[in-house]
Amino acid sequence: MTSLVPFRLRRRALLALGGSVGGALAAPRLVAAQGAAWSPARPIRLVVPFAAGGAADSAARSIAPRLGERLGQTIVVENRTGASGSVGGAAVAQAAPDGTTLLFDASSHIVNPSLLRGLPFDYATAFTPVSLAVTFPQVVAVKSGFPAQSLAEFIAAARERPGQISVGTQGNATAGHLALVAFQQRAGVEVTHVPYRGGADAARDLAAGTLDAVFITALSAGPTVDSGRARFLAVASGKRVGVRPEVPTFAEAGLPGIEFSEWSALFGPAGLPEPIVTRLHAELAAVLAEPEVKARLAQLAAEPVGSAPADFANYLRDGRERMARLVREANIRLD
Repeated sequence: MTSLVPFRLRRRALLALGGSVGGALAAPRLVAAQGAAWSPARPIRLVVPFAAGGAADSAARSIAPRLGERLGQTIVVENRTGASGSVGGAAVAQAAPDGTTLLFDASSHIVNPSLLRGLPFDYATAFTPVSLAVTFPQVVAVKSGFPAQSLAEFIAAARERPGQISVGTQGNATAGHLALVAFQQRAGVEVTHVPYRGGADAARDLAAGTLDAVFITALSAGPTVDSGRARFLAVASGKRVGVRPEVPTFAEAGLPGIEFSEWSALFGPAGLPEPIVTRLHAELAAVLAEPEVKARLAQLAAEPVGSAPADFANYLRDGRERMARLVREANIRLD
């Protein structure tokens, strides 16, 4: 198994985070009584620091209506984009810690501290972790005209044409980029990385045939594959994705040890009182366990987690350290 990336979630890590279905179901029963005293005084603003239609935004909009119902308030999803998510992050970092302004951030939360200079806040101290909500496994897909029909054939093509095959990702230091780095190391190949501002942009160029392949989420690549302009080769997860059961895992395709997921999680501003954190986590975990919500997330190729706040805080601390090391070792830059 590669040790490069904190986005890879093994079963042990998921269990430690409370990410099993059983953990998500049990958590509300254990903590609901403690958090029941708090109720939001006004509608909640849920800031998604990425563009509408992406993985984080789609997950937030799948969860927000039911979470709002359980909390007794409307939740308004607000897209505040820019600077790898730090623009939206700043809006929440400056908000009052009263539970009515929340952040639905992604994996860049633990990467940005190592990449961005001059941030107006410190990711390690500006937010209160509530819960890791969902994960999105990365997939590799190739354009329809590419000769490889399998991951093994793709590797063979890359070895025959070192540096000549273009592979798009959601951007530098994203889960897709890191999956690509690990893939090149494990397969012993060299390709040309083409970073985009999001998976949807990479998928558009894949559909147009200007990219040979992508390492992005199944959600972003799915429409291009369904249109017949691309095809999946493998998914970077420990098991096959429910809505794409025909796509083998990297291990099944002959390259074990590559398990990378993008993720989305709930945060509040620093200083969010414990009763608010407790109730937010309990209600989020309950929502993630609901069959209707799980079905919507499955259509996004997303896996519900619902980790406990303390476990998620530990995960973030470990992730920031590993990402700082990876950024240095791989010389990753945003531009």
